[in-house]
Amino acid sequence: MMQKNNNISRPAYRNGSSPKALVLTGYGLNCDWETTYAFELAGAEAHRIHINQLLMGEKLGEVARLEDYQILAFIGGFSWGDDHGAGVVLATRLLYNMGEELLAFIESGNLVIGICNGFQALVNLGLLPGLDGDYRSRQVALIWNDCGSFRDQWVNLQVQKDSPCVFTKGLDHLELSIRHGEGKFYAEKPVINRLLEDNQVVLRYADSEGNPANGRFPENPNGSLEDIAGVCDPTGRVFGLMPHPEAFNHWTNHPNWTRQKENYRRRGEPYPQEGYGIQVFRNAVEYFK
Repeated sequence: MMQKNNNISRPAYRNGSSPKALVLTGYGLNCDWETTYAFELAGAEAHRIHINQLLMGEKLGEVARLEDYQILAFIGGFSWGDDHGAGVVLATRLLYNMGEELLAFIESGNLVIGICNGFQALVNLGLLPGLDGDYRSRQVALIWNDCGSFRDQWVNLQVQKDSPCVFTKGLDHLELSIRHGEGKFYAEKPVINRLLEDNQVVLRYADSEGNPANGRFPENPNGSLEDIAGVCDPTGRVFGLMPHPEAFNHWTNHPNWTRQKENYRRRGEPYPQEGYGIQVFRNAVEYFK
């Protein structure tokens, strides 16, 4: 069992260079370009790496080594068509082929983010929530939405300020898109209570005024317990969330950007050119500086 170490030293990389982000792709994952672009906007050197390059790189002649990176991104999509459950096959392939490497990557002080299908893979791997330093046991789940259908919408999110999460440092609220059919965060009540008490709940669904959704649909789009939209491990270096920060990389991504632009104009304020989701990735880059 990996033990929690909040004071672990950060991995070294070349002076003057940017931290390197590995964006894992392949077999139904479809947010690789957006995630790579978001990391690059944030100042990272991002590489799209097919899972086979990690698992069979030497055989294919395209070797990729996890140890060469400081940030690992599990992206959104529908890995292996979500056969046997969302993120299950991806998690199984990684667990039985490079599970120890993933644990060593985290223990070395690196960062991991899982978005949507990536979040589902992280909980299936046991890398989240990592209670008591246990990164091997599955303790939570992301199950079918209460509404019984796939949801594609924008949501408001409260950022929990007391969370140790590296990726949300300095953020108060976010508005991001979701697109999933299995996004309801579920765990036994003692586990939920523990996550809340230890400030491992990072994001919670809210209304347009920033008030808790309190389970109301569609503010809480999937019925997640305690409105949980994202959690981190005890160190704050492993983060999973259902909403897509990479999908808000430019101001025109937002469905109401024209109205918002006019509001800014009337107030005499410049409209931000960058989408608010980029700060999630920039925090990861700044962590290594």
